[in-house]
Amino acid sequence: MERRGNAGEEQGASEGAFDGAPNAHVTIDAHGVVTGWNEGAETLLGYSSTQVTGRSAAILLYEEIDERDLLSRSRMQRWNGRVVVRHRDGRRMEVEVLAHRRVAGDGPEWFLVSRLTGLRPRPSDDALARRHHEQVEAYSMSVYDTGLRLRGANESHNRVIALPEEDLRGLRPTEMIDNPETAKVERSMQQVLETGEPQFREIYLILPGESREHAWSVYITPLLDEDGRIQGVGVAGHDMTEQYWARKRLMLLADASTRIGSTLDVTQTAQELTDLAVPEFADFVSVDLIPSRNSTLPRGTAMTSGSVALRRIAHRSVNPGSAEGLGTAGDVDTYAHGSPLQDSLSSGRPLLHHFADDPSITEGPTGHPAQAAGIRDRGVHSMMTVPLTARGTTLGVVVFARHRHPEMFREDDLVLAEELVNRAALSIDNAQRYTRERGTAVTLQRSLLPQRLPDQAAVEVASRYLPADDRTGVGGDWFDVIPLSGARVALVVGDVVGHGIHASATMGRLRTAVLTLADVDLAPDELLTHLDDVVARLSNELEDTPRADSGTESTGDTGATCLYAVYDPVSRHCTLACAGHPAPVLVTPDGTVSLLDLPVGPPLGVGGLPFEATDIELPEGSLLALYSDGLIESRQQDIDDSLSLLCQALTGPSVPLGALCDTVLTTLLPEQPTDDVALLIARTKVLDTDSVATWEIPADPAAVAPARKEAIAQIDVWGLENAGFVTELIVSELVTNAIRYGDPPIQLRLIHNGNLICEVSDASGTAPHLRRARTFDEGGRGLLLVAQLTAAWGTRQTTEGKTIWAEQTLS
Repeated sequence: MERRGNAGEEQGASEGAFDGAPNAHVTIDAHGVVTGWNEGAETLLGYSSTQVTGRSAAILLYEEIDERDLLSRSRMQRWNGRVVVRHRDGRRMEVEVLAHRRVAGDGPEWFLVSRLTGLRPRPSDDALARRHHEQVEAYSMSVYDTGLRLRGANESHNRVIALPEEDLRGLRPTEMIDNPETAKVERSMQQVLETGEPQFREIYLILPGESREHAWSVYITPLLDEDGRIQGVGVAGHDMTEQYWARKRLMLLADASTRIGSTLDVTQTAQELTDLAVPEFADFVSVDLIPSRNSTLPRGTAMTSGSVALRRIAHRSVNPGSAEGLGTAGDVDTYAHGSPLQDSLSSGRPLLHHFADDPSITEGPTGHPAQAAGIRDRGVHSMMTVPLTARGTTLGVVVFARHRHPEMFREDDLVLAEELVNRAALSIDNAQRYTRERGTAVTLQRSLLPQRLPDQAAVEVASRYLPADDRTGVGGDWFDVIPLSGARVALVVGDVVGHGIHASATMGRLRTAVLTLADVDLAPDELLTHLDDVVARLSNELEDTPRADSGTESTGDTGATCLYAVYDPVSRHCTLACAGHPAPVLVTPDGTVSLLDLPVGPPLGVGGLPFEATDIELPEGSLLALYSDGLIESRQQDIDDSLSLLCQALTGPSVPLGALCDTVLTTLLPEQPTDDVALLIARTKVLDTDSVATWEIPADPAAVAPARKEAIAQIDVWGLENAGFVTELIVSELVTNAIRYGDPPIQLRLIHNGNLICEVSDASGTAPHLRRARTFDEGGRGLLLVAQLTAAWGTRQTTEGKTIWAEQTLS
């Protein structure tokens, strides 16, 4: 294609030949068919719309177009150049075309535009441009000489400065407005004079006669003569205040989404709202909640009379440490009917208050004279009260106040405040719900775990419990110290699969089962066998129970591990059995530390496999550490390394057991444990031989009387004469029953460990049972009397038979 002349020159038409006629518009679809033809196209080429529309555009071309050139143009979004076309009368015409590529329903199409004539500069053009310069309202335009003195300005500039041009001409910018922001503009103007490069500035200043800060974008350009020499500078300023404040609001809302609700703490969430709003948006912000848990108000609740009590939970002021006389955090204040806060709560709507328009607000029935005085003294000129509402419930009210900020709150500020408060309200409501739910969960957990470790003479103990779920504070691990008959004690640590409420509830059921089985005084391996059956039944119940909500996450199978140990301070023997649980660590008094080699049975709930017990003898003062796997299993550390660290921590300097527990946790656990942790450390004790007396009893009824005498003589040695009568009766009854119904050998043992325990053992496995004798029965009252006169009694199976025991509480 050639670039020659233009349409007007080709036709020899005068410049005004087509004045008033529209430019030529043609639309061509993807197949090269003309689909649009306007009056200007008809004027240019002589074809009417009906003659051209629907036909190929090729009939308009005077010469063919190179296909490669056409293909390259088809990929453009816009093209311009000269095209040689054929007039209806056959004349060759060369026209300037601007082509736009469109996306149409049937594919791309081209919209072609050709001006009917080219317009040359006219004498009136300069005057037209000057009128635009003077009359444009969107821009403040001014020109300065090389001394940066004003030489001319438009009306918009004069309105901004609030002075006529004749009063401003010859002044520098800093002489017109004395402001640091104006000094920045003047420095940029000087740079333009020195470098010849345009400069751009954003400035923020309060104009004369205004109270609101304005934002301006200022563009400074050099003014050159015909030889390219700088003769001055031009300044164009655009008032972008609305865009500036809109941007600030969007930034504030964006910050709110990341800064409010970072925790599930009500006070912290409220403080985050106040920190966000001050000082960018307000000079003072307070958050007041309805204090009672049960006094939240449904949306739209009318409070047409009476007052409302609110508790201040957070506030912030531009004056550090000041509450602006508007209350103190933690205070509960009462607001009367008609006060701004009560009005917002009763109406359920955010309200805007201008004290200059209605000074009676600071003098009316606020219900808090000190706050009214604070509003007056601080010069608070405007305030907004916004109800704190979430999920249809009103939780409280937020107050925004301005006194240092010169501009009063406006309606658009009220909209922004409501949006900020709504975001905070959801977070505060979530925090309140979480606090209530966590309180319930923690209460449940505390009720399921031992509140305090029981007093007993067998071991000194200390424990720690750390749930992995920090949000709920509950987990599935547990521990127990259970006093048993004969001054013995059971030490238990268990671990339910999973975390949270479900694991905690399962743990509670298993702990109850262990306590019940321990009360029967089963051997450790037998107890775990029964506990295995319990876990299997719980798993079956879970499988058979349909979930109430199909969207509820499945809790999976119920599984658990457990370690059960029984220590006897008389014999110094400890019997342990394990169900899939980590073996305990033993530290003997000489400092030797070892991981006990126990036969590890299957986890509870697997079923079908036996559990084995191991019996070891412990020196007095030995340390036994029982723990759950959360203490030693970590993604960051190999389990062997964790066990090595555990052993090192347990063999450190001698400290109280509580401090030793803390040392172990600090040594092994990361900052955020991923699993529940239970730790139980016991130091063994031994009963003195002087506190235990044992006799072998012949299987002869005549041996009952000597046995009574021996027992009475022994308690006299211990200084327990007051227990003589009951002890005599117990010994008589239990020895008689062993001789009559048991098998030899028979043994009588008294243990004084703070209480007085009487035990009678024989080789028979048949256990007695308590029954009530009828009126005329000659026997059957012995065990009933024993039960009535002692704190506890019972029977336990031994490898040789059974032992019947009774324990008296000594004052």
